[in-house]
Amino acid sequence: MDSSKPVRIIPLKAFSDNYIWVIFSPDGKQVSVVDPGDSHPVIEFLEENDLKLNSILITHYHNDHIGGVQKLKDRYHCHVYASTHDNLSFTDTELDEGDHISLFGDAYQFSILRLPGHTMGHIGYYGQNLDGQNLIFCGDTLFRAGCGRMFEGTPEIFYHTLQKLAKLPANTLVYCTHEYTLANIAFAKTVEPNNTELLNLEEKCVQLREKNLETLPSTIESELNTNPFLRCSQATVIQAAEKATLKSLSDPVETFATIRQLKDNF
Repeated sequence: MDSSKPVRIIPLKAFSDNYIWVIFSPDGKQVSVVDPGDSHPVIEFLEENDLKLNSILITHYHNDHIGGVQKLKDRYHCHVYASTHDNLSFTDTELDEGDHISLFGDAYQFSILRLPGHTMGHIGYYGQNLDGQNLIFCGDTLFRAGCGRMFEGTPEIFYHTLQKLAKLPANTLVYCTHEYTLANIAFAKTVEPNNTELLNLEEKCVQLREKNLETLPSTIESELNTNPFLRCSQATVIQAAEKATLKSLSDPVETFATIRQLKDNF
């Protein structure tokens, strides 16, 4: 394997704020896509660039992540990977914690992480690009400066899922699937208004969005410094949660639950 060639990953825009991540094969002739909620941008991209769709990676069953899968599978006969807990009829290989998959032969290898909280069957795809850079496709679990809504999990479950991601190497690239960054930062500033890293991130992301560029991927290091949902043991975040609840909070799970509820109502 030629380690001088980094994996090429680009986003396709879908709906108002979704990204469908495209992973290129080493020879640039095939792609895999992550969470294609809409088939149209994928088909258009494949046809315009004379590419073959090799496979589809699904993080969870919500329609804005799977709505285009059946049409793409029917048209391109690609292989579909998804969580064993989601029971999706078009799945070829069901995945759970500890499983491994390879794309394009053995060019890219991913370990599967179970990430319950947003949904209970949610999974992430953790691996490296050809340049040795750690990366994870984490769906709607961890956003830049935020996290997904807690539709099915409990605060304790979701908190421990986020801590699992927080323990990944600091340089891990975080590929989530929504452009929520500026809205997340606006909320995060209400929690930590004096967080310099957060304020610097806002300035950077405003400039990116003014150019219609994506603010992703993030890194685990950046999230540890700016994301209130990964900072529930920090005094500033605890104080914000205590101010909102008017009670003393000693458990980071309670802090997480409070901050998540504040974000839901923001």
